[in-house]
Amino acid sequence: MNKKIDNSIITGPILGSMLMYFLTLLLGSFFQQLYNISDTLIVGNVLGPEGLASVGGSSAIIVNIFVGIFMGLSSGATVIIAQFYGAKRHEEVSKAVHTAIALAIVGGLIITYLGYTFSRRIIILMDTAPDIIDSSVTYLRIFFMGMVFNFVYNIGAGILRAVGDSKRPLYVLIVSCFINIFLDILFVVHFKMGVAGAAIATIICQFISACIIIFLLTKATDSYKLILSKIRFDVLILLKIISIGFPAAIQSTMYTFSNLLIQTSINGFGLNYIAAWAAYGKLDSIFWMGINSLGIAVTTFSGQNYGAGKLDRVKESTKCAFGIALSITLPITLIFYIWAAQLLSFFTPDSPETIAIGVQMMHFLAPFYFTFLGVEIFSGTLRGMGTAIIPMIITLCGICALRIVWIKGVFPFYPQIETIEASYPITWITTTILFLFYYTYYMKFKATGLSR
Repeated sequence: MNKKIDNSIITGPILGSMLMYFLTLLLGSFFQQLYNISDTLIVGNVLGPEGLASVGGSSAIIVNIFVGIFMGLSSGATVIIAQFYGAKRHEEVSKAVHTAIALAIVGGLIITYLGYTFSRRIIILMDTAPDIIDSSVTYLRIFFMGMVFNFVYNIGAGILRAVGDSKRPLYVLIVSCFINIFLDILFVVHFKMGVAGAAIATIICQFISACIIIFLLTKATDSYKLILSKIRFDVLILLKIISIGFPAAIQSTMYTFSNLLIQTSINGFGLNYIAAWAAYGKLDSIFWMGINSLGIAVTTFSGQNYGAGKLDRVKESTKCAFGIALSITLPITLIFYIWAAQLLSFFTPDSPETIAIGVQMMHFLAPFYFTFLGVEIFSGTLRGMGTAIIPMIITLCGICALRIVWIKGVFPFYPQIETIEASYPITWITTTILFLFYYTYYMKFKATGLSR
């Protein structure tokens, strides 16, 4: 476990290295989603549509808003660690690691306070059904008590992945996943603690994960070794993290805000639509876990190779990522379209109306998944190279602003669920085209700079 990792990211065949790295990340994402889905499955089956809507729906959007802000900001740490590690700048790697952990602790405390304090106000502002407001607030307030553990684990796992180690974060996820399932059954089914039990199970697992990841970092023998007494902010490193991470945080916030408007619009259709959207969202996360894993992979590969001055390998990494993306997107689309009803019945077996609504949602959206691939892959490559402002602007305009305009400008005139659903493919296609143009320009610009 203390063995120094052989850095194959900047040497050797890219496709094989990226595929293995991605598959490890994907397996980790699978257990992360199993970790999350277990809450929904157990709560949905034990407590019905009301419980399902309480832990999904508005609650999930609120969590994504707060967590997305920090994870966007901390992505700057992952990028600069990957670049420093690829360039063999060991002192800077060490400073970045300790600054990143300090950021996780401080950021977790801030988000805990904000989330606990404002959960009820936001839940009410989102027009959440009155009969699930109290249970949603209960779930959120308990969930937010574990934010420090959540952030420490995620940024610690990000450090390991940035240096090419995707296996040990996977092992931690596997352990915490099975602990979470056991605790869900214990608290929700056996002790009948409702949504509070699901939230308590989650933060216990986050605490265990954070402790393990800190242990792994303190036992490392490479430049990313964590020394607890050195956890503090390095001002210059922090500024670099912010310069890359702040645009990503803004991007994530606006992205989630646009989804909040969508959730609020869906809330107006009633409980069955809220529950159907929550159930579909958990299935939808299967697609996103693959694409997000690929985004992390291409960010790491482009970051380390760019740091090592190997622009050709950055371009090759992007091409390989598209090949891998298509190979997972097409099967997922077919499975979701053909077996939509059977999949949704796992979450809400006793509500045929909810299942029927969810089937319509899956049939509408799943065929358009492939149109999003360029957004994740191009932005991942550019983020790894350290450029953040223009990708932020592209995402804000192509997805966030356009989606808000659609919901505020079109939906009032055509208030059907299909109008809300259409906002996704329209914004995915637009943003992919914008990223393609900018990626092509940016690569030519960098190639010209290197040739000089």
